[in-house]
Amino acid sequence: MIRRKCIFLLVLAVSVGFAAVAQSPVVVAVAPPEGAYRAYVDGNDTIILAHLPEVYVFPDLKFRNEKERREYNKLVRDVKKTLPYAKIVFETLIETYEYIETLPNDKAREAHLKRMEKELFREYKPELKKMTLTQGKLLIKLVDRECNQTSYNLVSAYLGSFRAGFWNLFAGMFGASLKSKYDPKGKDAMTERVVLLVENGVL
Repeated sequence: MIRRKCIFLLVLAVSVGFAAVAQSPVVVAVAPPEGAYRAYVDGNDTIILAHLPEVYVFPDLKFRNEKERREYNKLVRDVKKTLPYAKIVFETLIETYEYIETLPNDKAREAHLKRMEKELFREYKPELKKMTLTQGKLLIKLVDRECNQTSYNLVSAYLGSFRAGFWNLFAGMFGASLKSKYDPKGKDAMTERVVLLVENGVL
């Protein structure tokens, strides 16, 4: 009988202990289910807490003639074709930088960059060859937009100034320049408008 009372008291003590822990305030960050939102009550109002994407509002375009309309449609087409490649360049740049930082010496880094250059040429050269000169020039500018660096600076930093100079000379033969900068508030304002609309799925 005494043994049963001891066991009972022990179980009771443990139960009380668990109950005390369960009643202690614990803050747990739990994400709401998909399609649901957090909210808080303010008086008699329930206020939803939701993250809204940026919304860009531009004035309606007014074309003076059919030629301007065709030029705009061509710009939209060219941005849709080249913007994904500019974003790939940025992603590749970040991944490459992070990876070469783990390599033991300059020789290993140089070998990796040469290997990467060959792989990129093999993968993307067929598609890039299909681009028009206008699309090529646009891609150079969009790379500057995404990476905040001109294509010339990127090539120079990763492959050396000699190769950067060679590729810039090669581009110059076709009226392009790897040193082209993106000017979203100036001559590239219309391109920036199209890019933002494309990124937000409006175009």
